[in-house]
Amino acid sequence: MKINPSFLDMMQCPLEPGPLHQEGEYLVSERGRKYRINSAGIPLFAEEFCSSAAREQQQHYDRIAKKYLDNLNYPHTQEYLSYLDNSFLELMVEANLERVAEICCGSGEAFQLLGNRVKQGIGIDISTAMLEGAIQKHADKNILFLQADATMLPLQNEQFDSVFMLGGIHHVNDRQQLFQEIFRILKTGGKFYYREPVSDFVLWRWLRAIIYKVSSSLDENTERPLLYAETVPVLEKIGFQHRVWKTYGFLGYCLLMNSDVLVVNRLFRYFPGIRPFTRGMTKLDDWTVKMPGLKGSGLIVMGVAEKVQLPTN
Repeated sequence: MKINPSFLDMMQCPLEPGPLHQEGEYLVSERGRKYRINSAGIPLFAEEFCSSAAREQQQHYDRIAKKYLDNLNYPHTQEYLSYLDNSFLELMVEANLERVAEICCGSGEAFQLLGNRVKQGIGIDISTAMLEGAIQKHADKNILFLQADATMLPLQNEQFDSVFMLGGIHHVNDRQQLFQEIFRILKTGGKFYYREPVSDFVLWRWLRAIIYKVSSSLDENTERPLLYAETVPVLEKIGFQHRVWKTYGFLGYCLLMNSDVLVVNRLFRYFPGIRPFTRGMTKLDDWTVKMPGLKGSGLIVMGVAEKVQLPTN
């Protein structure tokens, strides 16, 4: 597969920053380091070089990829995701989508949500199995998918107008390095949009601690839901100005959005009227997290951080 030169211009060797060129089935750095392009057309930057945590995630998601993708097709999952998607779209209504990166992209959920509004995009994930599913969903779009470690992005500085992560941050243990990489690849004025599980509310923290130990679909060693104190201060220390932190989802999310964790959840797809029931639960959840004393108690956080131009002296 021939890589479009416009994509090559945005990429670099993650181990020794510098441009890449293509030689047959390899991308090659200035010093001769080679990265194979597999039969699906995915450049494999993490085939040999990535962190041990990223390697664990690769093995985990290569193993569960089919089940994970199947769960996204259940009617109750689709209905609840539609509510979350619409809420997320409200936060990024003015996003610049000229050049977009989706990190820990999985099947390309952000690209699916943004549709044809993205002019040019690069999706990055550690799992080739997930990326092959993404290619099938987005074959008609101007998007290139790469296998890489999120803390060693094979992307040049200040190339992207917007960066998205939907459910990826909690899979990365080294959050500071991840955020530094996102800051590096964003243009000045570019924004980082994310949607992630959050456990600031003590009840969710306790439940997740139990679920992570018993579920084969989760990896307690490499997954950690966000906490405000571990996220926003780190982003601001790196140089972002944090614009939005807002939580969503309550009991309805617990019941209807854990098909990969709770076996009983999968049975809901056979229930008559499950779609209107799910829509009703989204409204109840939305009302609950706005109640006095429960603000910030949601299971999912949506956030926006901006790379601003620092003032000159």
